[in-house]
Amino acid sequence: MANLNGKTLFITGASRGIGKEIALRAARDGANVAIIAKTDSPHPKLPGTIYTAAEEIEQAGGKALALKTDIRDEDQIADAVAKTVEAFGGIDILINNASAINLTPTLHTPMKRYDLMSQVNTRATFACAQACLPHLLKSDNPHILTMSPPPNMSPQWFVNHPAYTMSKYGMSLATFGLAAEFADEGVGVNSLWPATVIETAALNMIPGLEAGRARKPEILADAAHAILTSPAKQVTGGFFTDECILAAIGITDFEPYNLTPGKDPYPDFFYEPDKNGANDPHVASLLKIIASQHAG
Repeated sequence: MANLNGKTLFITGASRGIGKEIALRAARDGANVAIIAKTDSPHPKLPGTIYTAAEEIEQAGGKALALKTDIRDEDQIADAVAKTVEAFGGIDILINNASAINLTPTLHTPMKRYDLMSQVNTRATFACAQACLPHLLKSDNPHILTMSPPPNMSPQWFVNHPAYTMSKYGMSLATFGLAAEFADEGVGVNSLWPATVIETAALNMIPGLEAGRARKPEILADAAHAILTSPAKQVTGGFFTDECILAAIGITDFEPYNLTPGKDPYPDFFYEPDKNGANDPHVASLLKIIASQHAG
């Protein structure tokens, strides 16, 4: 089975949560990880820094490079890319994981918050891809993986927080566009989204949730690993959920990922079983390729 040994990952928002778990999963293969985040000193409300994440990655068997970076600034992105290439010799994988969330209706969304979500979510996804692509094109199996949902135009996903939804769908449109543009160059460009709520710092932004009804971020790390170890030329333009990826590689018992044993997690935003994952014909064809890659 393919692994990520020796591959270099450029991961935004990798100091904690899903980004860090993806980094740790790659580190166990012996990967190099550039940790792209702003937190370089302890935060009173958020766990971890780029340096504590780097320590964990090194302990897991990988090599880490902690780079304080504000991904709203293209010059800082360019500098982080240059330092990553200098340290590791190239970039094989870009993970657009960093995201800003503000679940407010239009009349209660300050433009400062709108701009933050637009810049961190949509703009930075494009900017990081633009900066990394010259190096990805030199890789033998280049991937861009963005943590964004399958575009779902149901009004329920707009009615309460249109600004947030627009910014997340902007990330998904980047997957559409980049997958089409770089298909002939063999860059695999895909999106991954959780079927259920994940235990991260962003969970505190969602009111009214019963404690413990979430999954661990490891489920997304395992799903991401399956995508990133698949042939980029063949697996591209997909909007996957963690569940459909894991089912394709033979993991159908998701209970071990539950934060609280015996408690069913809440479904995540934008997730409707009949409109996501394997029910899409293109995704179904990609899942067959991923399954064959990981058979045995």
